[in-house]
Amino acid sequence: MNGAVTATEAQRRYMVERHLKARGIRDERVLEAMGRIPRELFVPERYRHNAYCDEPIPIGCGQTISQPYITALMVQALELKGTEKVLEVGAGSGYHAAVLGALAREVITIEIIPELAEMARRNLEVAGCGANVRVILGDGSLGYPPEAPYDAISVAAAAPEIPPPLVDELRDPGRLVMPIGSLDEQELIVLTKSGGATSTRVAALCRFVPLQGGEGWRFD
Repeated sequence: MNGAVTATEAQRRYMVERHLKARGIRDERVLEAMGRIPRELFVPERYRHNAYCDEPIPIGCGQTISQPYITALMVQALELKGTEKVLEVGAGSGYHAAVLGALAREVITIEIIPELAEMARRNLEVAGCGANVRVILGDGSLGYPPEAPYDAISVAAAAPEIPPPLVDELRDPGRLVMPIGSLDEQELIVLTKSGGATSTRVAALCRFVPLQGGEGWRFD
């Protein structure tokens, strides 16, 4: 029957209503993007039955795709309007970059693990989400100076502090979201740069894998 809802579409709608709206995600553009992007295509095939559960999922190389709520919370915190150039640190499987790409003008996502960089490129292409997303292989703790400054920066790995290169590459005004803390206790920090000054707030408690790269940002 024309217009029938598939099982996957139903799962996606449930995710939006139960895991996002019910937990305080209010940005309609974020909700629309996550209700449309096929998250199952960014999850290893053996885990696809859990693609719309609100939990992180292994993607290989010791990394995970974040739970949908955390993805939505991070993207909502950036307050994207559609005109921004965004840097993402940690491409992973490419899903977060796909969501950013639906909401911003341009996304550069940098991944330090070659296998994941290739996975992200492939997934974005298969999902039809890569037109304005570029995957770069490199050390994201240094940002990506050739394309700086960025209107927004999203970091999908934790460190004891925000690497200064990322703050330097953030446009004024601009926003950065990143998990900060120890291996066991982290806070999702939203940094705002405005008028030459920076301020921070805590969006949520969280737990991410460690940021790889520069020695200064590794946990002891």
